[in-house]
Formats: sequence, C-alpha cells, structure tokens
Amino acid sequence: MIVRQFLHTDPVGASYLLGCGGKAAGAVIDPIGPIEPYLEAAEQTGTKILYVIDTHVHADHISAGRQLAEVSGGRYVLHESADVTFDFHKVAEGDVLELGNVTLKIMHTPGHTPEHISLLVTDRTRASEPWFVVTGHTLMVGDLGRTELASSAEDGARNLFASAQRLKTLPDHIEVLPGAFSGSVCGRKLSGKPTSTIGFERRFNTAFAIEGEADFVAAMVADIPPPPPGAAQTRARNAGRD
Repeated sequence: MIVRQFLHTDPVGASYLLGCGGKAAGAVIDPIGPIEPYLEAAEQTGTKILYVIDTHVHADHISAGRQLAEVSGGRYVLHESADVTFDFHKVAEGDVLELGNVTLKIMHTPGHTPEHISLLVTDRTRASEPWFVVTGHTLMVGDLGRTELASSAEDGARNLFASAQRLKTLPDHIEVLPGAFSGSVCGRKLSGKPTSTIGFERRFNTAFAIEGEADFVAAMVADIPPPPPGAAQTRARNAGRD
C-alpha cells in the first residue's frame, strides 16, 4: 500500500496520496497549493491517479482538486450533496472507491460542513478490516472541526455530534489521518502531531469525548475563533462561484 502525507504550513493543512502499488491505482485527498508535488509523487510510486477527492468544500484555502483532476485524468470527487456549479463524481454514504487492493469506503460525516465525508481505508492484502480513516476537518488530533462556516453554528454542531458518535463506533486501533493540525483555523486545540488513533482521541480529545448532545453543542458554539480571512469568498470560489 502507498501512503504519502503532505503537510502544508501556508495555509496549514494535510493532503494525501494513497493507493495500491501493485495495481498502480491511487487517489489524492484534499490537495492544497501547486499540483506538481502530487504528480511527482504519483510518478515516483508508479501510481495512476484515478480519483481526486475533497472531503468538503473548503473555506480556509483554495482547493487544487479540480485542477489536479483535469491534469491527471482522475475523477474529481465530492459528496453528492455538495452545492457547487460544476460536474463532479458524486459519492454517498456507503459507496466504495476501488484502488486495486485498496478500498475507500465513504462515510458522510457532516458538521464542519454539510457535505463533509470521511474515508475508511482498507488494504485487502493485509486484512479484510479497515486500517485507517481519513477524516478531513471532522475529527482532528486534539479537537473537532468548527461548525459555523457553512451553516449556523448550532445546526453544524448537532450534525457534528452525530458524526462524532459514528466515528466513535470504529475500533480503537483505527488510525486517524486528519486534514489539519496545529496552526489551522479549523480547530481550537489541535496538536502538532498530524496522526492519531480513534482510541487515543476517544480518551484524550476533549470535544470528541463529550457524550451528551446539548453539552456538545454548548461547547462547540462557545468561544468560536475568528473565521479564516475571506472564508465565504474562498468557499464560494471552491464551489465554482468566483
């Protein structure tokens, strides 16, 4: 299995190239900035980019997803509910994207945004069970994503609570590969360590540990940090409304 994590500092975020080396089939998730590093990594690993996936319509940076999909020939993927002006490969809860011996199972995990997805990843050469989950800005190391950038803070928080409960049903050993880390404006208590596990976050992530919906909503709408500069305009541009 191929996994490459790209850590960005301006803006802060994490992108991924992952897939099956044996079948030369891969996907890029949440690409940020110039597309050349992803194309170079795909070439170095002998991987054909079949899918370019954005976990959500971003408000903190301009996505490179559509450009990378056009250049690489991959399909650009968003959740079917994404409110955008262009055509894309629609996925829904439970859909599976095949990358040779690797599969990406779609989990619809709204809250940070209504269309947000996470990707449950299995390498069938190792096991029939999932190995890790790519969580975007839903579950990050140390916190959960802010909830007011694409809906009301309260509605987003209620959706995020339900998404967090679903993620808590995953086994403790499942690794968490998030879309951001410390320095990102999309969380408040983010760690500088860009990976974790469901079990560690269940025990030590304060927001993830909250069990009651009312308490969770109250926590998420309190002390909301300033939004990313130009957040509404950035999200509109990523939706094709520039």
